[in-house]
Amino acid sequence: METLLTRELEEKYQHIWPNKTIIDYLKDASARFPDKVAIRDHRSEYTFANLAKTVDTMAMGLQQLGVGKGDVVSFQLPNWNEFVLLHFAVTRIGAISNPLIPIYRDKEISYMVKMADSKVFVIPDQFAGFDFPEMVERLRPNWPQLEHVLVVGERIPPGMKAFTTLLEVDATEEERAELDRIELHPNDVTELVFTSGTTGDPKGVMHTHNSLCVSTEYFIERLNITPEDVVFMASTFAHQTGFLYGARIQVHAGCTAIYQDIWNPVEFIRHIEQDGVSITMAATPYLYDAVHVEGIENRDLSSFRVFCTAGAPVPPALVREAAEKLPCRILAGWGQSENGLVTLTFLDDSVEKLTETSGAPCKGMELLVVHPDGTACPAGVEGDLWCRGPAMFVGYLKRLDYTREQHVGDWFKTGDRAVMDEDGYIRLAGRSSDIIRHQGREVPVTLLENLLHEHPDIAVAQVVAMPGRDESEGERACAFVSQKAGTTPFTIDKMREFLRGRGVSQQDWPERLEVVTDFPRTPSGKVQKYVLRERLQQEFKSSATHPHA
Repeated sequence: METLLTRELEEKYQHIWPNKTIIDYLKDASARFPDKVAIRDHRSEYTFANLAKTVDTMAMGLQQLGVGKGDVVSFQLPNWNEFVLLHFAVTRIGAISNPLIPIYRDKEISYMVKMADSKVFVIPDQFAGFDFPEMVERLRPNWPQLEHVLVVGERIPPGMKAFTTLLEVDATEEERAELDRIELHPNDVTELVFTSGTTGDPKGVMHTHNSLCVSTEYFIERLNITPEDVVFMASTFAHQTGFLYGARIQVHAGCTAIYQDIWNPVEFIRHIEQDGVSITMAATPYLYDAVHVEGIENRDLSSFRVFCTAGAPVPPALVREAAEKLPCRILAGWGQSENGLVTLTFLDDSVEKLTETSGAPCKGMELLVVHPDGTACPAGVEGDLWCRGPAMFVGYLKRLDYTREQHVGDWFKTGDRAVMDEDGYIRLAGRSSDIIRHQGREVPVTLLENLLHEHPDIAVAQVVAMPGRDESEGERACAFVSQKAGTTPFTIDKMREFLRGRGVSQQDWPERLEVVTDFPRTPSGKVQKYVLRERLQQEFKSSATHPHA
């Protein structure tokens, strides 16, 4: 795999990287806390000692299938313990993990498994009512490089193997010794993760042991996570939030991790009360759901100390409501598939920092807000957000030229817009592609969304561009909103009156309102604004072609 990693970059970040692999952390945790529960899902649990032992056995099982260093193993598993076992076992032999999100179907999976040149593909027999082996049988002719399909579950179709065969290993002493002789370099590629699709163009992001491990260490340091903590994770493991701060965090911190495969806020609250959950990280919609669990004010949530949001700016109104109902700090962070956790607020930050920013950079991570010509914006001025540091990816798979195009020197052009304050904290202002330019000026999209979120009838608000009536007008703003249960219909007149009362200039009001029951989202919970834009563009084209239809 061709990467951007150079000797110069290695020397630059040598003092910040942990220079370890996840296997080093696993061995350490199993020695320190052998009998402590490491991972638990609704089906099983493993102590640290059992986790390490099972990983070794599974690693030898993979070797007996012919998997070796540098091979890619794809797996489309829910937040089950098998995901963690497999990822660690793949890493143990120097192979590369390619986690795929469970809701992906034929189109995405066909492309990703082929692009990854996967040697092994691991799937459930069924999950959430979907037949995964049936999909694989349809797609398998497209993957001549694929040698094995393993199935987690009881229904194993012909031509596929049971996942449990990886544990049916009768290894010789020499084979066990061979496993211990495998050398892993912290700067080897260990993960291939495809971007979540907010732009509609999934890319294969390559990460090393160092870039992943340093991201998890950032999180542990900023949140003061100790072995006494219990981390809950419902965000899919196949996205970096769930992968770094759910599937891998327990061996870094020596803490217990509890997993949920389908988000259920009522069950989340139960886990806090019964299992002492203290920390979670998830996209903003999860926070909204948790805050609105019926009877939450009567539950014992005293163990819960941090809800860390990521993936999208958090409406200040939701932060204030959550602070009233949950006995924890609400933190805001920002990162991408390409760079893990880049910014995060601190536990002792002011209310203003928590509600108005996505935090300050983690150790060694650098941010630059720039004008279109690449010159730095002063504090308080919005621009394009660039990033660099030890948690950065090392390239897009098979797209090295494109990777270079997305960099200026070693600065990565994130595609996000942001404002940096005088303290170095950033406030996200949406994607560069989300900018609405109307009659030569920019519409304040983030301001409008935050204000609409404060309306008592609105659950979610997104403002996107729609085509102008002519070229001189440019784009116009359309507000998409979903309503809270039991509220009266929200109309464009109500929206205008509300924005007028909040002092918004009439020229900035959205010209159109669409009330929807749900939003198109990525598997990590981010709203796919490009889908909303395309919907409006198609409607505009259709009306232009058939004006009297």
